[in-house]
Amino acid sequence: MIIVNIPLLDLKRQYKLVKEMVSINIEKVLESAHYINGPLNKKFEEQIKKYVNVKHAIGVANGTDALVLALEALGIGAGDEVITTTWTFYATAEAIAYVGATPVFIDVDLDDFNILVDKIEEKITNRTKAIIAVHIFGNPCNMGEINKVAKTNNLYVIEDAAQAIGSSYKGKMIGSMSDITTFSFFPTKNLGAYGDGGMITTNSDNLATVIRALKTHGSGIYGKKAYDYLNGISVVESAESEENQVYSAKKYFNYIVGHNSRLDELQAAVLLSKLPYLDIWNKKRNSIADKYNKSLIGVKQPGINSDSFSCYHLYVLQCEYRDDLATYLKENGISTGVYYPVPMHLQEVFKHLGYKKGDLPNSEYLSKRTIAIPAHEMLKPEEVDYIIEKINSFKE
Repeated sequence: MIIVNIPLLDLKRQYKLVKEMVSINIEKVLESAHYINGPLNKKFEEQIKKYVNVKHAIGVANGTDALVLALEALGIGAGDEVITTTWTFYATAEAIAYVGATPVFIDVDLDDFNILVDKIEEKITNRTKAIIAVHIFGNPCNMGEINKVAKTNNLYVIEDAAQAIGSSYKGKMIGSMSDITTFSFFPTKNLGAYGDGGMITTNSDNLATVIRALKTHGSGIYGKKAYDYLNGISVVESAESEENQVYSAKKYFNYIVGHNSRLDELQAAVLLSKLPYLDIWNKKRNSIADKYNKSLIGVKQPGINSDSFSCYHLYVLQCEYRDDLATYLKENGISTGVYYPVPMHLQEVFKHLGYKKGDLPNSEYLSKRTIAIPAHEMLKPEEVDYIIEKINSFKE
């Protein structure tokens, strides 16, 4: 049997599964005419807070904004350095540069693609303020060691969990183990919106206050609380909430320079509809990954730390003849993706930092050999078998 057109991700099939609940929740928003900071937004934040097991979950416009707001809330800016991986999506490094800080890139492990923790300490200077740990493709970093290095050197830790919702490390959910964690709900993510969306989680009351102020122009009740906290003034707690006060005059009083970065109420409706399926979908991805791990030959499978559970946002192989394999699979109706063809330290935008080819060899090696194959939860068993058959029959 010949099967054609197996996409890397199948959002059309997924939509058929959640269509009824999505329609119900969107209708609630339309009938209420409450499009900004509405009840579904609040409900979604509460559910993420419980899911991740953290004190605060704050919806924002997208995953990139989440990173920028996290850095700003920690007071990181011009003259500061932030250590992170070179093997990541551009937004990680972009956010550091956006706030005026300098990204300091570290190479990655050849098996799980995560930052080499034992290389971090040698890059710490008196300008270093934070480490951004990226759980690439859903594979959790070694948070125990990263947090230990950060504590020893008095650094903040931000987890970039854009690809890792539902992943865990030593039984703890990703999003609960650092100063701040950022998530993305871009449509291709394991929990994806029908547009842009993001989330920030933290256990710090003060950081949560500043983030809530930053995401809404530094105005209103949270703006005042953030101003007081940042200026060493005792914060006076108020029983009043501005979450649903869209038309309150208080929003016209601004205290700090912020952004307009709110999670859209319609996107919250979509995400609420999908959240009950997240663990089921992630387990299905793991089941497919297990079958690939046991069945594929001629390629190197991704390594996952035994202490971790990966949500397998992407299943990324290594192949010496990556481009030929991609062409072969395309000819046989199987979509693939290359993540990532250019490491951050070799991106043109960071040329001024002085990195050159050969500086971070593992990531440069991977950039020529990695390929993602379909491993999403909507795959049918016969499609998985077909993908295995075609990869195993590939001749370089």
